[in-house]
Amino acid sequence: MTAVTSLITGLTMGITILLGQKLGEGKRREAGNVVGSGISIFAIMAAVLTIIVIIFAPSIAQFMNAPNEALSSTVSYIRICASGLLFIISYNVLGGIFRGLGDAKTPLITVGIACIVNIIGDLIFVGVFHMAAAGAALATIIAQATSVFLSLLLIRKQGVPFEFSRKNIKFHKPFTGQIIKYGVPIALQEVLVNLSFLVIMMIGNSMGVIASAGMGVAQKLVGFIMLIPIAFSQSCAVFVAQNYGAKKYDRAKKVLFYCISASLCCGVTMFYMTFFHGDLLCGMFSKDEAVILAAWDYLKAYGVDCLFTAIMFSMVGYFNGCGNTTFVMAQGIIGAFCVKIPVSYVMSKLEPVSLFKVGLATPASTCVQIILCVGFFIFLSRKSAKRNSSLEAVSDI
Repeated sequence: MTAVTSLITGLTMGITILLGQKLGEGKRREAGNVVGSGISIFAIMAAVLTIIVIIFAPSIAQFMNAPNEALSSTVSYIRICASGLLFIISYNVLGGIFRGLGDAKTPLITVGIACIVNIIGDLIFVGVFHMAAAGAALATIIAQATSVFLSLLLIRKQGVPFEFSRKNIKFHKPFTGQIIKYGVPIALQEVLVNLSFLVIMMIGNSMGVIASAGMGVAQKLVGFIMLIPIAFSQSCAVFVAQNYGAKKYDRAKKVLFYCISASLCCGVTMFYMTFFHGDLLCGMFSKDEAVILAAWDYLKAYGVDCLFTAIMFSMVGYFNGCGNTTFVMAQGIIGAFCVKIPVSYVMSKLEPVSLFKVGLATPASTCVQIILCVGFFIFLSRKSAKRNSSLEAVSDI
């Protein structure tokens, strides 16, 4: 489900980037057409994905090497979540629009309320009615639906800073193509990177029940921790896109460096918490001492990665805002399949086997990605400098 959500989030970045650029250019009518095209694209996508995931839920669970005793619960969870994909997609589309506007407060309010609804739903469906995994999935879907309806109410009340009506909801050829052009590379990269995490999870599942449970606990925490650099990346993409639309390229670069600085402060804090006090964090999800220690062992590697993702995700946000999403896809795939998976496999075979060694594949991958990003940034800067020099020479003549 994380992989599916990442696919959706990646595609909605196409809306975020293009909307930000149009607002930066001051073209408010075109901004409305961008949103209308995005809604049309994702309406079809919601229908297709729902059918596919519901039908192939058993195959997905088996592919993930879910333990036999948990197979039926896994299938049930996947199918219930898939039934609510319309809400998941709607929420992400609305989030993409808000990000494009530079509005972070509205999604915060709706998600905050949705989280409360999710917790209450878990307590009722799992705690009272003992619905286990199915109850957890149902609570998640209800929470997502709540966030969608709240977002729509707030949009209706506050309005949007561009021209929009029902007439805008159709496929506008140039904008549909650009949304797909920007969004597909990001989505493909997100999906493939998440698939690499699934492969690592499969490697962990093959190491025994304790290792599997430990990785499961650690991944919950990692999902939360990674929200921080992802948030900075998305914010960077929005401001860079708006500045690019306004042709303020130097200011866009300043956004990148400010973003890295702020994200790195958070990264240092998360490194300290996960590396030195990961057992306390893991203890929130399990009371089994062996599982806690296994999870902490795996989490330490991600603690190291917190320092690197602060830089890498900020640079990815910058390139996304510039519209260089194909490069973002390429560096992500290289990191995942040329570094992360091979290193994790090799580490799983080295004696003594430890989850920390397996987890080190992630920071190794991030380091390679940073090198690629820095190289591409230098390349673009030199290319821009040459272009400016040529324009100045022509103007002098």
